[in-house]
Amino acid sequence: MKVAVVDINGKNTGRKVELSDAIFAIEPNKHAVYLDVKQFLANQRQGTHKAKERADIKGSTRKIKKQKGTGTARAGSIKSPIFRGGGRVFGPRPRDYGFKLNKNLKRLARQSALSIKAKEENIIVLESFNFDAPKTKDFINILKALELENKKSLFVLDASNKNVYLSSRNLKNANIISTSRLNTYNVLNANKIVLSETCIEEIESNFSK
Repeated sequence: MKVAVVDINGKNTGRKVELSDAIFAIEPNKHAVYLDVKQFLANQRQGTHKAKERADIKGSTRKIKKQKGTGTARAGSIKSPIFRGGGRVFGPRPRDYGFKLNKNLKRLARQSALSIKAKEENIIVLESFNFDAPKTKDFINILKALELENKKSLFVLDASNKNVYLSSRNLKNANIISTSRLNTYNVLNANKIVLSETCIEEIESNFSK
C-alpha cells in the first residue's frame, strides 16, 4: 500500500512511500493483540503491595482467655485475624506480574496493530525533521498543521531526535518513541500514528524477521 508523505506544515510533498503488505495489511490476529497488550500492562505493575498477615503482627503469644467455660469461641492469640489489630487473612504479597510471550506472537501482534491503524487510515508518514533546540511551541505548531492538537498521537522517530522528544514530553496527548520501543499497546492507544519517513525501513526490518 502507498501512503503520501507530508511535511511539518501538513503539506503533501508529492512523494509516496510503499508500506509492506506483510506488516501493514495483514488480517489482524485479535488474540495475539490481546496477549501482547496484557503482557505490556502486567509489566507496568510494580507488585510491591504487602499486607501484614498473622505472622507479621507484633503482639503477645500468650493465650488470651481460658479454653472452656466462657460461653464464646476458643481464642489462642491476640494476633488472630478475627480480632481488631490482628493479621489479614491471605493478604497481598510482593510479586512479579510479568509473563513470557513467544517472539513470533509478539511480532504478529504488532503487525496486527499496525494493520488495524492502516486499515482505518490513521497512519501519517511525515518527512524527516529535527529541532536545533528543544521548543514546545514548535512541536505544537506541527500538531496543529497535522490536525492532531486535540487527538492522541504517537510519533515514531529516529533515536537521534532528542530535541523533538524534549519539546513534546510535557504534552499530554503526544507520545514520542523510537522504532525499537514501538509496541502494540502504544499503537492501539493512539488515535493517529505518525511515522518518520526514515523509520519505515527499520520498522519493516524489525517486524518482518
